Amino acid sequence: MALPYTIQIRPVKDESGEYFYATVAELDGCQSHGDNLQEAYESIREAMEGHLAVMLEHGDTIPEPAGENDYSGKFNVRVPKSLHRQLSERAAAENVSLNQYCLYKLSR
Repeated sequence: MALPYTIQIRPVKDESGEYFYATVAELDGCQSHGDNLQEAYESIREAMEGHLAVMLEHGDTIPEPAGENDYSGKFNVRVPKSLHRQLSERAAAENVSLNQYCLYKLSR
């Protein structure tokens, strides 16, 4: 429980009303909800305790939390030639590299 697991909480609106839905990225199936952020957080922490207890009871391997070292900061993307050309031309017009321009576009 003390490990830095990735808790994700998002607001939901559906036919049953409005609430906050919470999951733990590394613990498949570990989910909960609450009427507000605090309630959803407390509820998912309680769900994590139960989830991990059942995994230990069954001798399952407990997954490690995702860490910063799991991501290199680099990935390759294949794009159509026409998009490659368009991005390259816009990068040149801005007087920046294609990588810098793509990073700028992704961050927006």
